[in-house]
Amino acid sequence: MPDRFEMTVPSDLANLARIAEFVTDAALRLGLTEQQAFEVQMATDEACANIVEHAYGLGVPGSIGVACEMEGDDLVVTIRDRGRPFNANQVPTPDVTGPLEDRRIGGLGLYFMRKLMDRVVFHHDAQGGNELRMYKRRSP
Repeated sequence: MPDRFEMTVPSDLANLARIAEFVTDAALRLGLTEQQAFEVQMATDEACANIVEHAYGLGVPGSIGVACEMEGDDLVVTIRDRGRPFNANQVPTPDVTGPLEDRRIGGLGLYFMRKLMDRVVFHHDAQGGNELRMYKRRSP
């Protein structure tokens, strides 16, 4: 069994289902539970949808690279793109305590990614590449 799974797809909302199937399959093959694989898939879907919509923009050509591998007991999902950089530190923490009808629409993606995964790390390099690494600890 391979210890690393990789795919690259065009930046298009139509490819989100392919990415979801890919990361779910990789997570299960690498020993995560079905619940953990679902959480990885949800976080990855949110990240990739944000890349399509915000990093590149809808209809703008680009690619999304996704890799899954184990580092010790952690599944690491690495997502790469060359769209606009994203600074996670500029995203305010949403208020999820008030009544649903009083909350603003949107702005929960990063919050959900951080809740679903054990660690979420963003990096932008000088050559214009973005890298997101999300970690999910495998259950014993």
